[in-house]
Amino acid sequence: MPEAQTLLAFDYGLRKIGVAVGNTVTGRARPLGIIRSDERARRFAEIAALLAQWHPDIVVVGLPLTLQGDDQLATVQARRFANQLRGRFGLTVVMVDERHSSLEAQAILASHAEDDAMAAAVILQRYLDDPAAAVAQAAPPAGRSCPGWQDTCTR
Repeated sequence: MPEAQTLLAFDYGLRKIGVAVGNTVTGRARPLGIIRSDERARRFAEIAALLAQWHPDIVVVGLPLTLQGDDQLATVQARRFANQLRGRFGLTVVMVDERHSSLEAQAILASHAEDDAMAAAVILQRYLDDPAAAVAQAAPPAGRSCPGWQDTCTR
């Protein structure tokens, strides 16, 4: 990775969004908190405040694929969220396969407590450890064709 970069990560859910922060200097991610709102305007207001505070160079969003690597409803919702971040805030957004991130977060926490922020940190750590390998290689959303598709592709 070139020069020092700040990254924010989101573990997207309809009721809660886990948030983590990291940077390329330390190469470490840490949980920040959980956005708890099912009201869209409020969620994006909280996200806007986080973006203003941290000024991320890259935003990472977890891509919830099935164990077989296929899309599911949550995959579509996470892609929509990533596209909204791109569109509303003009951000560089990458999607990282989040399979087993909640289990890993629970193991780190040694409990079944709310793990959304820690799961976001796990997802971000995967990206920091190996950005090229971490970027999800899933099919593009319907209606999009991008040669050599990666979830960093834009319209």
